[in-house]
Amino acid sequence: MRDCGQQNVLARGSNRQWRHASTGPRRGRIAIDTRLQAIPPKAQPRLTRTAEPLTKHAVGAGGLLNCTIVRMLVCTMHVLVANDDGVDAPGIRHLADAMRQIGRVTVVAPDRNRSGASNSLTLDQPIRVQEIEPNRFRVNGTPTDCVHLALLGMLDKDPDIVVSGINDSSNLGDDVIYSGTVAAAIEGRYLGHPAVAVSLVSKDHQPEHFETAARAAVLIVRQLLKDPLPADTILNVNVPDRPFAELAGFQVTRLGNRHRAEPCVRQQDPRGRDIWWVGPAGPEQDAGPGTDFHAVRHGFVSITPLQVDLTRYSALDKLSRWIAPLSQSLPGGGS
Repeated sequence: MRDCGQQNVLARGSNRQWRHASTGPRRGRIAIDTRLQAIPPKAQPRLTRTAEPLTKHAVGAGGLLNCTIVRMLVCTMHVLVANDDGVDAPGIRHLADAMRQIGRVTVVAPDRNRSGASNSLTLDQPIRVQEIEPNRFRVNGTPTDCVHLALLGMLDKDPDIVVSGINDSSNLGDDVIYSGTVAAAIEGRYLGHPAVAVSLVSKDHQPEHFETAARAAVLIVRQLLKDPLPADTILNVNVPDRPFAELAGFQVTRLGNRHRAEPCVRQQDPRGRDIWWVGPAGPEQDAGPGTDFHAVRHGFVSITPLQVDLTRYSALDKLSRWIAPLSQSLPGGGS
């Protein structure tokens, strides 16, 4: 069983699990674990460890024991930690230390600040990885690269959950479109793992209470592992920059939005050539009750459920009617 020591738990009936070995020179080979039922690991639900006795809910069709539940009974959780502020940023150190209360931690993060990298993958050059200490890796790539590499070849054993952060400023409203912190969590969820992005809502990128965000993250991850959410859910967490004892609570929110961004800044380099700096994000616009902006402003930890599917379903019917003239312009009227 992956991630486990010696196990003696067997299920009735067929007890073989096929596992695809996809790391290094073993890529493409198939390994067999004869202790478990034949369910591909990626198809298994990811749950938390539990000390509760096995019940009928742990037994599938034909009396086969759900190997994920067995795994949670006997194994330590494995948390993949990533970020966009860089592997040496204080936020990721606080987060990794806090996640060790839950289980084993592997850190895979960019070699420098990659804020605003969004969901970009590096495709035009090789990506280099350096293990700077046991289970702590520096990657010359984006946050999405880090999670993508970790889950699709770099690590010998899959983690149980992906936690990204702690970002040194907010990821509220429209920020999530550009955020590398959120993108790392999205990549984890896209590749089949529960995922959480954690940000500390500081002023002018000068955070003071990383320990507050770290404690909040532990509570949220433990609850997520205890009571899993639907498979397409990513949690975007924003924590007020204040002592933990001064938090007002936890609040489920929707994304607000900002006004148009401030103008870009035009300058010249020493040779007289134009250079440009991206301007600041716009001020709050939709920031009333129920939004992430409003919750954080009132001292609450904001938890916003995100999804990868960007389809605007409410527009499908109207768009179907809208394209009718286009179809009619085709030879044969689009029939």
